[in-house]
Amino acid sequence: MTTLRQPRVATGWMVFLLIAVAGLFYVKWFPYYNRAFVAASQHSIGKSILMGTAASAPEPSWQAALDYAMAYGKAIWQAMVLGLLLGSAVQALIPPRWVARALGEHNFGSVVNGGLMSLPGMMCTCCAAPVVAGLRAREAAPGAAVAFWLGNTVLNPAALVFMGFVLGWQWTGLRLALGVLMVFGLGYAVNRMVTPAQAASSRAALAKLVEEDEPGTAFSRWIKILGRMTVRLVPEYIVLVLLLGAARAWLFPHIGPDIGNGMLWIVAFAVAGTLFVIPTAGEVPIIQAMLSLGMATGPAGALLMTLPPVSVPSLAMLARSFPPRVLAFVAAAVVLFGIVSGLIAAALF
Repeated sequence: MTTLRQPRVATGWMVFLLIAVAGLFYVKWFPYYNRAFVAASQHSIGKSILMGTAASAPEPSWQAALDYAMAYGKAIWQAMVLGLLLGSAVQALIPPRWVARALGEHNFGSVVNGGLMSLPGMMCTCCAAPVVAGLRAREAAPGAAVAFWLGNTVLNPAALVFMGFVLGWQWTGLRLALGVLMVFGLGYAVNRMVTPAQAASSRAALAKLVEEDEPGTAFSRWIKILGRMTVRLVPEYIVLVLLLGAARAWLFPHIGPDIGNGMLWIVAFAVAGTLFVIPTAGEVPIIQAMLSLGMATGPAGALLMTLPPVSVPSLAMLARSFPPRVLAFVAAAVVLFGIVSGLIAAALF
């Protein structure tokens, strides 16, 4: 049986790597390579998706919801398709023991592996969510999965380069320093939250995955899992993006010099940034636009660390992959990192 499985395993790996490399090259690597030259020459990567060049977001309305959902969807739909393909392929094409070997241990090593594996992905938090869900379905340790999830956004190499050319390299340094602490620190903390009973249950589930001979071909299982993930994740995702698009004016008030470095503003923007959803590197033009309108650096620093890593839609998409207390802990910790970032930016920039 093992001999018969080996060709199938090799083929599964080849298909998975082909999708990952070709998909990331087309959706992420090549476009971001070209955009880096734009950022270097123009010191801009486009308009703020939040409010464009205006000083305030549009009033809550159905039209505001549709406008934001259309702009956001246009920016991320290819990456979302790739995320769903990879998230389902992890479950259908990669042997469970391989996922367990790299990401299954409840220790810091698996967290490091998860964080490092995230670097080529460069996905927004919602597009990375299906891959994280796939890893968790294959019994990846929660801390390793969290490190992979957060690393896609806050350690995104392309976003760090854009940030340096557009906002200044001091902003890149702040993001990188706090981003490393966020990705690996929160991943380690989440693994420490795993109880002995949960660890034993995970080992039993993994043993069952390894031993059972799943029915059908790998391709048929892939299509089935892909369909199931799409039906479960996409509708709630669309609804939440529409709601957040309509609520922009409530989350982000009029932007101007009256928004200073007071603690209240920093906390408010840290919370709003954690809730809101943006495409990859969308925080760069958002912060640039807000600073140009006279907003202080403290609230901008809060957005630097809270807009990318999590959002209401991505938290909802992973509600079945992590215990509620883990997601609550991660969201609260992101807010705290935003507050720290805001205080540092207010003091130094």
